[in-house]
Amino acid sequence: MTADVNIRLGDPAEDGARALLEASHALMQSLFPAESNHYLSIEALKADNIRFFIADLNGIAAGCGALAIHDGYGELKSMFVDPAKRGARLGKRLLDRIEDEARAEGLTILRLETGNTLAAAHRLYKAQGYEPRGPFGDYPDDPLSIFMEKRI
Repeated sequence: MTADVNIRLGDPAEDGARALLEASHALMQSLFPAESNHYLSIEALKADNIRFFIADLNGIAAGCGALAIHDGYGELKSMFVDPAKRGARLGKRLLDRIEDEARAEGLTILRLETGNTLAAAHRLYKAQGYEPRGPFGDYPDDPLSIFMEKRI
């Protein structure tokens, strides 16, 4: 049986999304000190300039990611896939959908910040054409952060 995957716009406060975000936040808090955590709260993910996506696997929320629309670029936020559901390429599928949304919004650059120890995320972003860059926006120059960018 093949997996049924649906990437959709969703509400970060709905039960499945909330569970994913809470798991992501808990993981980030276990890996990095508070000053090096730059995730958005569930409420902040409801802002008008954010497009929040949920990856449903066989009808169950299994991953999420967001596009924050800034002046001149988009930012990838809140990328997370349930560890028990990894292997279905949900991260790549979410990233592809977010890039499509960024293009539809007229954006030509996507940027991201991620933790320096998140090797699987680094591999995904590199494989999708993201390249290292320095801090952007309001991010400090933090040795625990990796900053990347892709022209789309």
